[in-house]
Amino acid sequence: MYKFDSLDREIIAILKKDGRAPLSKLSEILGVSRGTIQNRLDRLLNSGALLGFTVRVREDTEPNLLKAIMSIEVMGKSTTQVIQKLRGMPELVKLHTTNGNWDLVAEIQVSSLQEFDTVLRNVRSIDGILNSETSLLLSSV
Repeated sequence: MYKFDSLDREIIAILKKDGRAPLSKLSEILGVSRGTIQNRLDRLLNSGALLGFTVRVREDTEPNLLKAIMSIEVMGKSTTQVIQKLRGMPELVKLHTTNGNWDLVAEIQVSSLQEFDTVLRNVRSIDGILNSETSLLLSSV
């Protein structure tokens, strides 16, 4: 398992604020060479410690996007298999393990109620899923 050091944390902190920051800017801010930054990013990506880069979109730019949270109860020791199947569903934008009454929590994003219904049926038909509860997200505050 890759262990972050202080330089890794600083690089990640800057990229969280500005994922498009050029290597030269990172190098200047952190006082290390551009090559050092490139090597660190390569190492973070190749080790799997850094999963990638993403774009955040303001919610009001996609007003018709339906978002929901699905809590999932998994049977016995089938959590790994269930997670593998859920990861293959592009409508599930995030998947979390949790404690309490539910084993997993999935964040769902779809463009229509019909698509939402299909996703719910597909998830509920996965072997190893005992129960689920889904709530549509009405707004973010």
